[in-house]
Amino acid sequence: MNLLKTLAAISSMTMLSRVTGLIRDVLFGWYFGAGAMMDAYVQAFKIPNFFRRLFAEGAFSQAFVPILAEYRNQKGEAEVKELVDHVATVLVWALLLTCVLGVVGAPVLVVMFSSGFLNSPTKFDLTVNLTRIMFPYIGFMSLVALSSGILNTWRQFKIPAFTPVLLNLSFISATLVLTNHLHQPIYALGIAVFVGGVLQLAIQIPSLIKIGMLPRITSNPAFALRDPKVRRVLRQMGPAVLAVSATQISIMINSTWASWLPDGSASQLSFADRLMEFPSAMLGVALGTVLLPSLSSAKANADTKEYSALLDWGLRLTCLLALPAAVGLLTLSDALTATLFHNGKFDAHAVHETAKAVSAYGVGLTGLILVKILAPGFYAQQDIRTPVKIALVVLLVTQILNVCFVPFIQQAGLALSVGLGACVNAFLLFRGLRQRAIYQPESGWLKFFFKLLFALSLMAMVALGLSYQVDWLGLQGHKWMRAGLMGGVILVCMLIYFAVLFVMGFRLRDFRKLAK
Repeated sequence: MNLLKTLAAISSMTMLSRVTGLIRDVLFGWYFGAGAMMDAYVQAFKIPNFFRRLFAEGAFSQAFVPILAEYRNQKGEAEVKELVDHVATVLVWALLLTCVLGVVGAPVLVVMFSSGFLNSPTKFDLTVNLTRIMFPYIGFMSLVALSSGILNTWRQFKIPAFTPVLLNLSFISATLVLTNHLHQPIYALGIAVFVGGVLQLAIQIPSLIKIGMLPRITSNPAFALRDPKVRRVLRQMGPAVLAVSATQISIMINSTWASWLPDGSASQLSFADRLMEFPSAMLGVALGTVLLPSLSSAKANADTKEYSALLDWGLRLTCLLALPAAVGLLTLSDALTATLFHNGKFDAHAVHETAKAVSAYGVGLTGLILVKILAPGFYAQQDIRTPVKIALVVLLVTQILNVCFVPFIQQAGLALSVGLGACVNAFLLFRGLRQRAIYQPESGWLKFFFKLLFALSLMAMVALGLSYQVDWLGLQGHKWMRAGLMGGVILVCMLIYFAVLFVMGFRLRDFRKLAK
């Protein structure tokens, strides 16, 4: 399998997801601005997302996918299907209980994530109501994580990569259609989350049927729970929950920090987060999705050389593409924010405050992406304890940085702490892989890095020079002209970066990788 081709296919789907997500966020800015109402939605949506990332896309996927890959390589189809059926049965019944508890206990959850909202009863009540509408999303997305894990193991990457597009389309439709018909327009976003979750799950079903792995849910979860295969997944999930929980607890604490900042701060951080997530998902999530099954297969085949080569390929490609994205966020933060959001209810103050957080994310973007590449190096080894220890250290580091930065630069301090914490995380993961001889860097890294540094320096100078020639806020009444200028600046920067690398000998064929 050509991994670069597979990565391109996934990235194209991820690109579609991010483009529709960008349209979604632009509409959010125009229709709702960055104020108290948007803060309530942002904080409420963090709650189901917290549990989704903790259990569904985090601990569950990291425990389930390597075991599923092992069974597919070494066992018969009947045993694999039995594993899928029993795991799905336990998961569905656990999710039903979780959703009921989450809806009933929404006020407690809001206090945990947004204690600062207690000073504003109206804002607090709105956040509770939105949480109740959106909490069932965790159920849908946990089942999507199960389905995606199965499809990815069968190298069926396109549908899982396309799935987030449906949520974005739900958001876009709700914003355009429902906001004018609701007494409280922000409830349109809560409805969109629920509908989007249903659509994301439904689209997985035909592909699961095609490969013969549509789970059969039974009414006896106790029987499924006695299956040794299920117990093995649950045992692996224990340390995985700890590993992922450190990151998610950090997010929860950051959410609490944001709730105590002035109105609009949580929204501004969220809009900046979206700009950071665009390159992070395009590369980090796509690469991580490709690497984990390939690494798991190399581990199952005891091919240590292939395992190391896969990691080396992922790290080189990350540096090649993540570093210019980070430079772009640092040098073009004001231009990007004004171009995308400065319209309707999103005023100049919101642009400046959001741009600060965008720049702060730029500092740590490469670290955020590298973590998504390095962590699978441990997960595919079914070693989740090492990332646990590292994540706990990073949790402490991030909160120390918050104490240092947030009182002075507010939401930008939260973004900077997350980025720098991710850099520490990436460094410790890399050191762990090297110390255990899991990863052996191939030759040419020093030469490779200095070529990148030269190209990045030229790109940064051009980006700053071009950006300063335009009054981005002054073009508010000329949205399409401003968008055209922004697109032109980005295109010129990309051409310069890749042209310099081409002159210095970089070729696409050097980054092709065939998985065995």
